[in-house]
Amino acid sequence: MATPNRLWMGLLLLGVLGVLQTPAPAQAALQPNFEEDKFLGRWFTSGLASNSSWFLEKKKVLSMCKSVVAPAADGGLNLTSTFLRKDQCETRTLLLRPAGPPGCYSYTSPHWSSTHEVSVAETDYETYALLYTEGVRGPGQDFRMATLYSTCPTPRPPPGLGLRPRGCLGAPRAWEQGQNGDPPDKRRPKAAPHCPGRSQNPRAEVKEHFTTFAKSLGFTEEGIVFLPKTDKCMEEHP
Repeated sequence: MATPNRLWMGLLLLGVLGVLQTPAPAQAALQPNFEEDKFLGRWFTSGLASNSSWFLEKKKVLSMCKSVVAPAADGGLNLTSTFLRKDQCETRTLLLRPAGPPGCYSYTSPHWSSTHEVSVAETDYETYALLYTEGVRGPGQDFRMATLYSTCPTPRPPPGLGLRPRGCLGAPRAWEQGQNGDPPDKRRPKAAPHCPGRSQNPRAEVKEHFTTFAKSLGFTEEGIVFLPKTDKCMEEHP
């Protein structure tokens, strides 16, 4: 069986090793008026979704990791993920290059040397972020993955209401309409009334929101996992 660190080498870098089993039913989404500077900082990778057979086989041995987003020296973002390997903390950094509208990035898979697209589908910049990744390894080897980032920093005012988010290619996301005709932002989780420091645990409404997001992209219940928290490799470098 593959060791947990080998699994995270793919998953923590936004699905590098995923292999798609079914065609993508929806286009990538994009946070409206994305503000990159607010997205910087520490996040916890707390949820993943994929339909790949590899992910379904290995998801039970995965746990949370810490991901830090920082500006890259030559533009774009450095996504640095820290996880446990052989009782020691190991770090991997991925360069996300701007690829279209704000919130759209591309990266090169360190394993397959192929290019993949990442979009920040939705975020309140303070407690959660929904990311969507897709790419191609070769003929018949596409992959898709949804990622939930969670954290709990100092509260900020919520983003403006009534905006229609669009994907990296300009198409409206399939799940933007609220229930019973509500505007899409009414479906967003409300800000936590009290948040004592940063937290690894996403709130129940955030988890429900991620599940809805993942299912709208064609991921099944079986392919959605919320990762168990761990105290290792989380706090030594905020």
